[in-house]
Amino acid sequence: MNHTDVPEFLLLGLTDDPELQPFLLGLFLSMYLVTILGNLLIILAVSSDPHLHTPMYFFLCNLSFTDICISTTTVPQMLLNINTQNQHISYTGCVAQIGFVLLFGGFENCLLAVMAYDRYVAICHPLRYTVIMTPRPCAMLILLSLLLSTGNALLHSLMVLRLSFCRDLEIPHFFCELVQVIKLDCSHTLINNFLIDFVGSLFGGVPVSGIIFSYSQILSSILRIPSVEGKCKAFSTCGSHLSVVSLFYGTGFGVYISSAVTDSSRKAAVASMMYIVVPQMMNPFIYSLRNRDMKGTLRKIISRIPLSVMVTPAFCLISVNESK
Repeated sequence: MNHTDVPEFLLLGLTDDPELQPFLLGLFLSMYLVTILGNLLIILAVSSDPHLHTPMYFFLCNLSFTDICISTTTVPQMLLNINTQNQHISYTGCVAQIGFVLLFGGFENCLLAVMAYDRYVAICHPLRYTVIMTPRPCAMLILLSLLLSTGNALLHSLMVLRLSFCRDLEIPHFFCELVQVIKLDCSHTLINNFLIDFVGSLFGGVPVSGIIFSYSQILSSILRIPSVEGKCKAFSTCGSHLSVVSLFYGTGFGVYISSAVTDSSRKAAVASMMYIVVPQMMNPFIYSLRNRDMKGTLRKIISRIPLSVMVTPAFCLISVNESK
């Protein structure tokens, strides 16, 4: 069959047990709402407080926006499939989902490297920070990261379009993952697999190398500070970012190890959930709980929100779960 004749794919999801479907619906709906509300609060806090109009929080806003986009690309489709008990996704929708996951996942990968560079300049060259990290270089770094991520996503998406699929179009996942879709191809996938390995190593290795270099220089600078209080203060400025980096790459590495050591596609899907859902939900908590300025601004914003507005989403969520 030519790819133009492929009507739709079948997403098998995380489990076939019908008794677990209501639980999964409530769980992922809750996680999605927390992700959206948490990241929107971060963006609102940075936008509303002039004291937070700095390069670090500018990059944080972009990180929150990217987390919203990653979750919106995958989770709503899964919630729709569970709610309607229809696991099918169109060919066009599947290719589009592959592209957007690669786009926003790659953008977050580059963005974490940019944020590491920002912390490197702030700690290792504090007197030159305001000269180096001006609005123009910050915007150029974001634009460069977006262009690289877009190129990577387009490359893999276009390579998927050339594939010819067999009749077995079942994807053992809750979203269209690139590797799982390529496995359904009936023809030779040597070029696609080579691009995944080569571009993935290059696209992932360069940002990770930049992060490692930045933090090696940061650690060297912190160790040269004579006072313990000065060391703690310097390390606290990059503690939140280091936690986010550890969560992002730790879950990603866990997915890679899981897919390498197990033959179960369902177990790999559960591991991917930890990579594609959990970091996006946890990032707002990491930055809000570890940052004094962010906590102060968030308290002001939450204190202005009427109680009825805060209670309504929770009541709606309980009603949905009870109806299921």
